[in-house]
Amino acid sequence: MISAPTRRSDLVEAAHVLSGLGLVTAYGHVSARAGASMLITPAADLATVAESAIVDVPLEASSLPKGAPAEAWVHLALYHARPDVESIARAQPASSFPAAATARSLVPLHGQAAWLGESIPVHDSAHLLRSLDLAERAAQALPTGEALLLRGNGAITLGATPGVAVARMWLLSAACDVQLATLAAAKVNPLTAEEVASWRAVRDELLPRLWQHLQRRAQR
Repeated sequence: MISAPTRRSDLVEAAHVLSGLGLVTAYGHVSARAGASMLITPAADLATVAESAIVDVPLEASSLPKGAPAEAWVHLALYHARPDVESIARAQPASSFPAAATARSLVPLHGQAAWLGESIPVHDSAHLLRSLDLAERAAQALPTGEALLLRGNGAITLGATPGVAVARMWLLSAACDVQLATLAAAKVNPLTAEEVASWRAVRDELLPRLWQHLQRRAQR
């Protein structure tokens, strides 16, 4: 099991990379499962987050502790609904807004988009996920896969580590760009189910390499 200090360090780096890549502005958060709790970045500009500010939230919390982002509820809801999930990123890629406004789900149009799921659902509510009820409704929209678009409210991505969750957020932004670029096309040729499966089979091998690339890119 990864130690809490390492988790805190990983969350801070993931937060700084999300900010450095322009995937968040003043809002956004990253979390990681930590035993009976989750560790989450505070309600603050992610570019400024330090390890000392990371908030510990019990998975069975009935209220949020001081400093936790108000949308921490969706992290808790997803950890309950998805035992396979170890980390979550919440961000607002610019292309996620028009993409979510023009589709109910996105199908993979290029190989790396398959690392987000067989399709990317759109949660059809623009409300801030600031209650357990609203958060659970959003979590129900992602029973499988690793990415969820929130209409009018950005996106959520999942991962085995904070870095992989952030790498998926970058991939989701790219997938939304591709979706928007094809809207005017007379015919779109999405990946077949077999092609999607072939790309998903190598995700655990290749996604960590993408995270390493994004770490370097965010520091430029």
